[in-house]
Amino acid sequence: MKNKEKITKAFSAALPYTIPIFAGFWFLGLTYGIYMNASGFNVWYSLLMSTLIFAGSMEFVTVGFLLSSFDPLQAFLMTLMINARHLFYGISMLNKYGGKGWKSFYLIFGMCDESFSINYSVDIPKNIDEDWFMLFVTLLNQIYWVSGAVMGALFGSLIAFNTEGIEFVMTAMFTVIFMEQWMKEKRHVFSLLGLLLSIICRIVFGAGAFMIPAMITILISLGMMKPKFDKAEVGE
Repeated sequence: MKNKEKITKAFSAALPYTIPIFAGFWFLGLTYGIYMNASGFNVWYSLLMSTLIFAGSMEFVTVGFLLSSFDPLQAFLMTLMINARHLFYGISMLNKYGGKGWKSFYLIFGMCDESFSINYSVDIPKNIDEDWFMLFVTLLNQIYWVSGAVMGALFGSLIAFNTEGIEFVMTAMFTVIFMEQWMKEKRHVFSLLGLLLSIICRIVFGAGAFMIPAMITILISLGMMKPKFDKAEVGE
């Protein structure tokens, strides 16, 4: 297969998976651009921050950092707390993202929640190049976010609409992804365990601080249980 044809096929295969994300990212990006504009930053700030940071909620928090006194320690700790879940995402993607040359660097840099969900869960057809597929999923998702942020910054003073509740698009998307995984599983032990531990951590730590404890307890539990299930599958 010629390289150009391989790239084109990978792009065509990746695009449909990212369309639902476009619906959420573009409007949230618009909101971010409008927020930047209202905070006194010009379009170049929105472009550079959405391109180089690309960390969703962290970009909104960064606006406050730029408007307050310089405190690198606070910025570091806040960033670590908000995006610590990516440490766990990264562990599960070591095999998928490793050894892909220059593509590995961008896949690691551009791994957001939505790109992780697609690249981790989708069964890529055998005739589609996996490396290019995952690259296009990551690139398209970032383009959606950056373009929305830039449009919001450019026309922020002219746009006036209520975006309350638009973030539910992302919740709905992750629910669908979870259901697809559920339908693919032979056993639902891991999915149920993840739900149970998340609920427990939500009750114990509260809505604003349960994510990291949930990730840690899920990782430890799955790490302890996986060898037993691997042996059971071999026995079958």
